[in-house]
Amino acid sequence: MHKKKTPLHPQKKRLAAAALLAAAAFTLSACGSGTGGDKPVAEVSAESGSGKAATVLDQPFEKPDLVLTDTHGKKYDLRAETKGKPTLIYFGYTHCPDVCPLTMNNLAVAKKELQKNKQLSQAQKDSLRIVFVTTDPQRDTPSALGTWLKGIDPDVVGLTGDFSTIQAGARTVGISIEAPKKDKDGKVVSTHGTQVIAFSPKTDGGYLVYGQDATVDDYTKDIPKIIKGENP
Repeated sequence: MHKKKTPLHPQKKRLAAAALLAAAAFTLSACGSGTGGDKPVAEVSAESGSGKAATVLDQPFEKPDLVLTDTHGKKYDLRAETKGKPTLIYFGYTHCPDVCPLTMNNLAVAKKELQKNKQLSQAQKDSLRIVFVTTDPQRDTPSALGTWLKGIDPDVVGLTGDFSTIQAGARTVGISIEAPKKDKDGKVVSTHGTQVIAFSPKTDGGYLVYGQDATVDDYTKDIPKIIKGENP
């Protein structure tokens, strides 16, 4: 899939570099809906220099201190609910035509493949948490999130809430999010980082970053190690 490359905005580049301590590449993808929405409007990226799907961080991120609303309309304290559990967090939105559903489907397929792994106990497999935090809370209500995730994996935790709260939480793990807005054609566009952050069950630190090019095979291979708190 061809994507237009544009120079990284200096301020965003400094933010990404500082957040990752120059260890990983961060991508901003502007997703739109409607005609021509089969690819991001724009993408900015930098090479991490790693041949692996995941970048291992020397200084892991703290888990975002977020208390949001889940798909059942109940409060969900991210840190408390996922404490001591292997956790994959992704920020995106349900109207995204490409990157978000692809990423979530890749994670869902890899999670399903876990059942074939005989080296993990069922308890270990069940401990995995995949969390999808919306970047478009005005449209992604708890009900809308629940309906969308049901078609991917109903066990995924879907979270929504106040945009500024979500944006601030994402920033703590180096993910840049801009408020959804209409483009010149009147289509709603959301610009957001497309990384998946993996948090260790041993330390609760976010020690792995996956870019949008990570495949089902990458996640299938790495998730068993993530569940054990190991590097891929």
